[in-house]
Amino acid sequence: VISGDVPTPCHQLRADISKPDAENKINVDVYTVVDPNMMCTQVLKPFQENIELGTFPTGHYSVWVNGKLAGEFDS
Repeated sequence: VISGDVPTPCHQLRADISKPDAENKINVDVYTVVDPNMMCTQVLKPFQENIELGTFPTGHYSVWVNGKLAGEFDS
């Protein structure tokens, strides 16, 4: 689960999830997209999203969101 604020209500949240690397590190890149031609009120919009990582073979994994360690889990 991730939460935060997007800069306007027009921004749409996106997440790219990598497959685990050789060290069982999963990288998640979270960002927003917006139509630059759309008029939108400049007000922070809170969000909370559940991002499914998928299923993994038995092992210990670390999850990194935008380059920062967000947590670890065992599968």
